[in-house]
Parts: sequence; structure tokens; C-alpha cells
Amino acid sequence: MKSEITHFRLEPLADPQFISASLACYEQNGITKDWEVVEAHDSVAILIYHKEHDSFVLVKQFRPAVYLNNQDGMTVELCAGLVDKELTLAQIAKEEIEEECGFDVPVENLIPITSFYTSVGFAGSRQAMYYAEVDETMRVSDGGGIDTELIEVLTLPVSEAKAFIYDETIAKTPGLMFAFMWYFDKIRN
Repeated sequence: MKSEITHFRLEPLADPQFISASLACYEQNGITKDWEVVEAHDSVAILIYHKEHDSFVLVKQFRPAVYLNNQDGMTVELCAGLVDKELTLAQIAKEEIEEECGFDVPVENLIPITSFYTSVGFAGSRQAMYYAEVDETMRVSDGGGIDTELIEVLTLPVSEAKAFIYDETIAKTPGLMFAFMWYFDKIRN
């Protein structure tokens, strides 16, 4: 998927919907300090394994913050979403799999992997990670996101995943790399 980005600019936040920036002021060992922080939603991420294709189902999308660093902004990621509604983490993960990747996965089929903190230098949001296996009988749509999301669904053969981890030409998240390592340690060991 080629995404054409034009008229990119940064503006001050007037009415933030998902984050708020603050100056954290505190005392540590008798020394007064401050640090710029961002309060952000927690999230879920799902490593999806397609049994019939022996591949991972991933998403590719434009990320403005990445664009600031590489003038492309396209990232390859796990299926993921914000914890911004009154549902369990597993229910949110189920919704994200259907919206982004087009598979209907029963909540009871989601396997918790772990949770961890992301962007610890400025945000410290927590991400819960799950594992799900899918096949074509579970497909309900092509995926691609909702509303104005532009998400491309990708498949990556498991045989290429280890090389993918170390391919620095592809912008990806540490969570994706960790999920692949977990898979090779716990599922395909």
C-alpha cells in the first residue's frame, strides 16, 4: 500500500482526544526535578497466526510520529488497539482482530502472552499482548480498519519472521519483535 502524504505540519494540541501532555514535578532523593510526560491510553496487541498459510497476519499503516523520523511513516505492526471503552482487554482484542484483520476470533481462543509498559521515557502506557490462531473459516471481512483508518493487512510467512526482526529497513514496533521471539520460544520451540 502506497500512502501519499502531503501538507504535513505540526500544530499545538487544542483539544486532545487521546493524550495529554504535562510537566511532572517531583522530588527524588531531596532533589527537585521535572520531566515532560504524556498521559495516554493503555492498549492491546495480538500476534495472529494463520494456520492454513503458516504465516503471521500483520497490519501496515501510516504513523505520523514515525514520519517525523523517516519521511515515510509506514510501519508494520501487530494488530492492536486502544483500551478506550468499558470492555475486558480480551474483548477489545477480539474487536480489533475483526476490525483490522477481518477475522472473528472467540474471546476464549485468545491466549494471554504478557503485558508490559511502552514509551517509558515519556508515556508509560501499558500494553496487554495476546496470541490467536485463525483460519479462513473465521474470516468475516477483508479487514482494513474502521471509519477513516487506512490499514493494509499483510501476511508474513513464519519462515521469514526471524529475518524480518532484524531488517532495519522496515519500521516496526518492539512489541512485534518480542511477539515473534515468544512464538519461537513457546509455540515452535
